[in-house]
Amino acid sequence: MCNDLASDAVGGKIIFATDEWFAPAANLLKREQPQFIASAFTEFGKWMDGWETRRKRTPGHDWCIVQLGVPGLVFGFDVDTSFFTGNYAPHVSIQAACLETPLDFCLEGDRTGMAASDSEWAAVEKLNSHAWLELVPVSPLQPGYSDSCHNYFRVHSARVTHLRINMFPDGGIARLRVYGVGERDWLSEAAQQEVDLVALTNGGVCLGFSDAHFGHPRNMIGLGVASSMADGWETARRLDRPHKLQLDQEGVLQVSGSEWAVFRFGHKGVISHIEIDTRHFKGNAPDSCILEACLLTPEEEAQFLPTRRLRPHYSHVFLEAELRPHDAVSHIRLVIAPDGGVSRLRVWGNYMLSSPPSANALRCPVYRSRLLFSIMFFQYHG
Repeated sequence: MCNDLASDAVGGKIIFATDEWFAPAANLLKREQPQFIASAFTEFGKWMDGWETRRKRTPGHDWCIVQLGVPGLVFGFDVDTSFFTGNYAPHVSIQAACLETPLDFCLEGDRTGMAASDSEWAAVEKLNSHAWLELVPVSPLQPGYSDSCHNYFRVHSARVTHLRINMFPDGGIARLRVYGVGERDWLSEAAQQEVDLVALTNGGVCLGFSDAHFGHPRNMIGLGVASSMADGWETARRLDRPHKLQLDQEGVLQVSGSEWAVFRFGHKGVISHIEIDTRHFKGNAPDSCILEACLLTPEEEAQFLPTRRLRPHYSHVFLEAELRPHDAVSHIRLVIAPDGGVSRLRVWGNYMLSSPPSANALRCPVYRSRLLFSIMFFQYHG
């Protein structure tokens, strides 16, 4: 139910690393799963898809600083040592800080075979990162075999912008996943400013889903436009679809099944328009979809709107005049039928000046929600 706040896909980056001899620290934040190529070598040694330092022959230990792409509340880490078997870091600790002043330095380019320069050391020492709050104490890591590579740590932090990853004393780590929920400073924003209420960067989070065989629904609230089908939500083909497909009088496929994904907004608000983008899904867009929005209160009210057609590989925008919801909502459910893929979901609106939903809302059963409106759209045929 959390997002990876450090992934390079959301703007996470390494701003300092003591050593990057065999493999650069930037690999830690790759969204893609780590891989191993037995025959791949560089002039510095074995190519590894992760961060690997040289065998340390001086006092101290290796560490790096991660700038989160999405500042927020951190609930857990996955320190992934995949394929680092005889060269993984034996121990790790993680520290955190909330730095409101933007930093004026970062690491750029391929840093394989490099170590921190004197100027980089001088810049990072001003952060006093050794004194940052410890979220994960010094803890052992397991080697990077398939049954032991994921090292999970559960934490609960206040707002975090930067992390310090300490490996003791040296070695390799393939990936770092920082699971949490983005936290935006809503009080500093103009109340009438339109924002994407469900965006990952604004604190949106996927609470649950029915199927994510080819792509997780949290991808739909990611940054920018989708880069490929892999950057969207795609389900498996439902096995309960009829042998022969038929249409009803309105041109809608008669299928019994559907798939769904539920999202919590970063802040409740009044929706003005919605975008559903099926970009890259050309032969596998859903036939139809329903959007349901709710606020977690006992009262119930439903509004149904005319049907709309969807087109494959197309961005559909539905404006306020078509939606007609005037109450604030905090959650939304996208239901697609019978199956298929959607690359992006954007829910634009004005947030309400009150406290955002608490972290406890993540654990509230969706069936307790009050239905405010339901919108049906249908695929464009031909």
